[in-house]
Amino acid sequence: MSDQASQQSEEITGKVFADIAGAIGVLMAFLGDQAGVYKAMENAGPATLEKLSDITGVNQRYLQEWLACNTAQGYCQYNDSTNEYFLTQEQAALFAHEGEPTCLQGFFQCIVAQYETHETASDVFKSGRGRPWGEHSNCCFCGTDRFFRPGYAANLISSWIPSLQGMEGKLAAGARVADVGCGHGSSTILMAKQFPQSTIIGYDFHEPSIEIARQKARDEGLSNVEFHVSDAGSFEGKDFDLACIFDALHDMGDPVGVAQHIRNSLKDDGSFMLVEPLAGDTLQENSNPLGAIFYGFSTLICVPTAIAQDASYALGAQAGEKRLSQVLRDAGFTSVERVNETPSNMVLEARGNV
Repeated sequence: MSDQASQQSEEITGKVFADIAGAIGVLMAFLGDQAGVYKAMENAGPATLEKLSDITGVNQRYLQEWLACNTAQGYCQYNDSTNEYFLTQEQAALFAHEGEPTCLQGFFQCIVAQYETHETASDVFKSGRGRPWGEHSNCCFCGTDRFFRPGYAANLISSWIPSLQGMEGKLAAGARVADVGCGHGSSTILMAKQFPQSTIIGYDFHEPSIEIARQKARDEGLSNVEFHVSDAGSFEGKDFDLACIFDALHDMGDPVGVAQHIRNSLKDDGSFMLVEPLAGDTLQENSNPLGAIFYGFSTLICVPTAIAQDASYALGAQAGEKRLSQVLRDAGFTSVERVNETPSNMVLEARGNV
């Protein structure tokens, strides 16, 4: 083997071992989240193994190995002079701050959910059949909502809606909004709470998710929000001022048909806000860690969900602005503009009579 080939072999081997370490790290992070260890560590400050075991109730011997793994991963710190473990502010933000955009536990939960049903995933991949959304584990639904919800909470009201033409004023005065593919209803409820004069209607084809969304609305005491079980391409309702799809159009078997139905449901001066994962238009642009993550989820969840709906156009989770804009134009929207973005999402506004 040449020196160059040997170096390349060492580099790819090192990369794979780092990925293996990351895979076990994700599972360890999930276990720590479920057992409340990270939150306990942040609250306790520097603490010994014995103290952390007492606080959390986790078997001391198991906790010792878990803490050792987390230390080796760089997920927590260890002071060998005092035998104490602790989290830095940066580590706590990633592992313990539930509901904040920095927290990655929802991402971890989504990954663990895929390993939970790996036999089904393997069958789908080998057979080429579709995989309906309802065929995933509940952990997948909860993890998806848990990951995306903080980003919506941080951006939807403060940034995304104000970037739409005249929409914030309409919603404040009283408007009709369709949140299509709403899942557990986090985005729907955010809008309903912020704009009490508006009526916000969430639609999703997954009945268990709609039941959870309805319970969340009841818990919030909201009277201006509704949730209905419905396919994205055939939901009832007309004269909407705003329609939204958050991180879901790429899961739909007929995105052009869905977008056409949305256009037909809008008022003449209405807007369609499409939020999708941030992506470039080429594989080269998306050959980075975030792109790899989304391509992986696309393989396991997004494309199989679309194929289960007799996909005419399986977009995948890294469709890019060019393909998304073409879908919207094919659906009859005459104006498509990228109006906002975050490190993980792009926001497009489509209008039909401009």
